[in-house]
Amino acid sequence: MKLNKALLTVLGVVLVSGLLVFGVSGDQKAKAMHEGTAMYFPESIDFAGENAPLNIIDVRERLDRELLINANLDATTALIIKRSNRAFPIIEPILKQYGVPDDFKYLAVIESGLINAVSPSGAKGVWQFMPDTAKEKGMEVNDIVDERYHLEKSTEAACKYFLVAKEKFGSWTMAAASYNGGMNGISKKIEEQKVSNYYDLGLTEETSRYVFRILALKEIMKQPAKYGFALYESDLYAPIPTKEIDVDSTINDLPRFALGQGINYKLLKIHNPWLRDKRLSNPMKKKYTIKIPLEI
Repeated sequence: MKLNKALLTVLGVVLVSGLLVFGVSGDQKAKAMHEGTAMYFPESIDFAGENAPLNIIDVRERLDRELLINANLDATTALIIKRSNRAFPIIEPILKQYGVPDDFKYLAVIESGLINAVSPSGAKGVWQFMPDTAKEKGMEVNDIVDERYHLEKSTEAACKYFLVAKEKFGSWTMAAASYNGGMNGISKKIEEQKVSNYYDLGLTEETSRYVFRILALKEIMKQPAKYGFALYESDLYAPIPTKEIDVDSTINDLPRFALGQGINYKLLKIHNPWLRDKRLSNPMKKKYTIKIPLEI
């Protein structure tokens, strides 16, 4: 059933939990987004300390597009903000450990919305790795275990990619762009066009929007109220404490294993989505770490 535009304006996509307001109201958001650029457009913005040249007309307008789109995806953006409170504390220390700028967490945001997404092309997980790339970066990918769904290990693999790309292209912005366009694809564009700055390159539609989407989500998530997303801390998805169990043998019945840990199979899969079957075959006695939630 379709709701007409007038009714949607009245509703304003306003969802209240305590005093949680996703869209504030249709009228307020329209006022904030359309009564002059100064009300929502940043004076400056950077990715990993590298400034976007907002003095260039097309750069400014491309960022404007992504800000407007994402600020008006009320439910989608609100969910991302809520999920980030649980995902970022896992991602951030790994980025820091590898010397990768913190801003790369927003790349994960635009790749997957911070869920274990599956793309039509077969990319999976928060960082959207294809099978071959995942294996190249040291992840196990098969019908029993798929570490693309393992947030810590896939974040480590993404960091390895970013470091190689930064070394190759000389900038973090280009490293981020190459995550979408591919190192070979970006290198070809540089060779053809004789420029090496992301903001000067003519790229495919998807890659030309890619960094601007990162910048837009960074801006909105750092200042959500400015863009109509007023969320209290209690409305965010809290990290769930877990204990870790190391196993180095086959587990023939994971539902039974879960019950033995005081939880059910559903909860086992929620906290260990990399387990892809109802058994864990482990003839090589590899050590796996399984998370068991302490709260349900």
